[in-house]
Amino acid sequence: MMMNKRERFLNACHCKPVDCPPIWLMRQAGRALPEYRAMKERHTFLEMVQTPELAAEVTLQPLRRFGFDAAILFSDILVIPEALGQKYHFRDTGGVCMEFAVRGAQDAERLQWKGVAERLPYVDGTLRLLKKELGGQAALIGFAGSPWTLANFMVEGGSSKNFTHALAWWQEDRAGCERFLARLTQAVIEYLELQIAAGAEALQIFDTLGGLLDAAAFGPAAARWRGEIGGAVGGRVPVILFSKVPQTHWRPMIGAGPAGMSMDSAIRMADARQAIPAGIAIQGNLDPAIMTRGADEVEAGARRILQEMNGRNGFIFNLGHGLPPTTPVENVTRLVETVRTFAWQK
Repeated sequence: MMMNKRERFLNACHCKPVDCPPIWLMRQAGRALPEYRAMKERHTFLEMVQTPELAAEVTLQPLRRFGFDAAILFSDILVIPEALGQKYHFRDTGGVCMEFAVRGAQDAERLQWKGVAERLPYVDGTLRLLKKELGGQAALIGFAGSPWTLANFMVEGGSSKNFTHALAWWQEDRAGCERFLARLTQAVIEYLELQIAAGAEALQIFDTLGGLLDAAAFGPAAARWRGEIGGAVGGRVPVILFSKVPQTHWRPMIGAGPAGMSMDSAIRMADARQAIPAGIAIQGNLDPAIMTRGADEVEAGARRILQEMNGRNGFIFNLGHGLPPTTPVENVTRLVETVRTFAWQK
């Protein structure tokens, strides 16, 4: 019996054989679509995130166009700091600005640590709408930022070219920073449990700032907390870890026990295939910058990755990061066609 898209994606997460590699563009797949840009003219980003009907529509737009095997919740990692009482907005010059910076234990006590999920009803509502709309034909994926990445935005006070304050806190007051990370970990767990209850069938943890840590600090400052998250929710749904780190950091990532590891574009997939155990799914990792170039270059880049991973159970084709908003729609169409028609070895 032929698997539907949902079954194919979930089988890949569990490293079971699939008839072809699933397709799921990592994040922001809708940003290049004219229908999304039309919505942005009428609504702000935060309005779309916080309105279930709008967030569900944005989530479904790329599935309607390209028939991906999974839908990823349209949201933002910073909904957790906002639920804790640290609001954010987007600067006119670009990037995110938090209402205040958490520069130590005194600032951390300003946050509302209890009842995080109760202050995120719009996420619950969005997922329930999506679950009904998908009707079991495509998988539904939720996500959250990792405690370390969230801490960097919260302690820095927003986005930055050089995140320095969280690392300084870790180096100068490790015990205090660990207490903050532990509380963030519980907030993330509560948030992900909300997502599972609302219908999420897989989860991704984004640790985009893990590379700020050296190999010695990465385990205790980042991987440890992701392991706690996986232990709390991983027995119910697959948990995929994404971290922009060198290969020297992979051992603690593997030790955190994920169902899958998502590779950024700097990693050679053949190296990942050799280093990551067969029981862990691998996701990745076409360079998003290629998507803004010619369709032939998109196809060539995709074929290179497919050839490196051909026949490997638990491979999920993906970009190495978010889709650039300037991507021509026809390039996404070519990518989908390339992956779907590739001669995959079973």
